[in-house]
Amino acid sequence: MYSQIDANKRKTFFLMAIFIVFVLFIAYFISLYYETGFVLLIFAGIFATTMSLVSYYSGDKIALVSTGARAIEKSDNPYVYRLVENLCITAGVAMPAIYIINDPAPNAFATGRDPEHASIALTTGIIEKLENEELEGVIAHELSHIKNYDIRLMMIVIVLVGFLAIISDIFLRMSFFGRKRDDKGNLGIILLIIGLVSVVLSPIIAKLIQLAISRKREYLADASGALLTRFPDGLANALEKISQYSEPMQKAGHSTAHLFISSPFGPQKKFSNLFSTHPPIADRIKKLREITI
Repeated sequence: MYSQIDANKRKTFFLMAIFIVFVLFIAYFISLYYETGFVLLIFAGIFATTMSLVSYYSGDKIALVSTGARAIEKSDNPYVYRLVENLCITAGVAMPAIYIINDPAPNAFATGRDPEHASIALTTGIIEKLENEELEGVIAHELSHIKNYDIRLMMIVIVLVGFLAIISDIFLRMSFFGRKRDDKGNLGIILLIIGLVSVVLSPIIAKLIQLAISRKREYLADASGALLTRFPDGLANALEKISQYSEPMQKAGHSTAHLFISSPFGPQKKFSNLFSTHPPIADRIKKLREITI
């Protein structure tokens, strides 16, 4: 478990470094094309570093706002607050901020940069539809993401992947409509090719990153959550109920989909499971049923 935590911390800063290098790489070719010298490279370096810091310190707020989550206090929902509080004591982690998403779809996610700066968001649907032990299982699953530092890695992906797509699009437009395209000859062609490759590869790379960091961690969080509650059937039953709800979340977004305990887009067809950020729920339930405590 400690090895997994260390790996998550390393991968977080690796992703941030790759993002900065990618932005500088694009800025270098643009500066050659427009003959701007080092000015654009300096600006790009400042921009990439700023975006990396924004994703690190404010990525959780972006995720919460994009899903319509609303912060609550103990007096707003004592039942949910006490469930989280008791499990935090058991897990030995700091109490996260608790958010409620007004949505009938049963779902939940955790976000933040570390256990001391973490949040858990639960939909109104999951609170209403699950029994006490089942909701405990879901919360334990999310606390496991917090304890294992999965939240930091998944949070960074939301912001950096989004900016990666925007930058690639801007780069492609510049290569098409740049004012010096005609008098730059081969450099203009090279810039256009790089722009096209960036636009094509960016969403693929983004999806591969989301798949790589999400699927394995869902299985790990399921197992860790089951060990925390000492009742694997609680989470297994919760996942069964979640899988029976067929409607997508009202504010389901591809950038935050990998955060949720289950796909916010509703049940996935067989073929689409290959590209889903979540492993098949049936497989997760099967593995939970096999756990002996």
